[in-house]
Amino acid sequence: METTYVMVKPDGVQRGLVGEIIQRFERKGLQLVGLKQVIPSEEIAKTHYAVHSERPFFPGLIKFVTSGPVVCMAWHGKDAISVARNSDRTHQLDVMPLLELFVEISEWILATI
Repeated sequence: METTYVMVKPDGVQRGLVGEIIQRFERKGLQLVGLKQVIPSEEIAKTHYAVHSERPFFPGLIKFVTSGPVVCMAWHGKDAISVARNSDRTHQLDVMPLLELFVEISEWILATI
């Protein structure tokens, strides 16, 4: 059994996709064990995305993630990490087109939920 972190970024929250995202993970057999809506501070966003700090897109990413509320979720279940990653829009498994679901694995943020 694994626990993984999933974040719905500001555009997904604004478009009202949180409920659909929760339903999809539940249908895949995962259990929602933590949920919190926050507007990340610049400090938290920079810490969370530190691995990308040298990349040219980093400033835009930080501006985007701090532009509005995000929904932080912890999901638990068999192969939770791979289930969450395979739901990422870049993998296009059974996720509806243009679903703004971005999956990030982070033990750091799990402590804040």
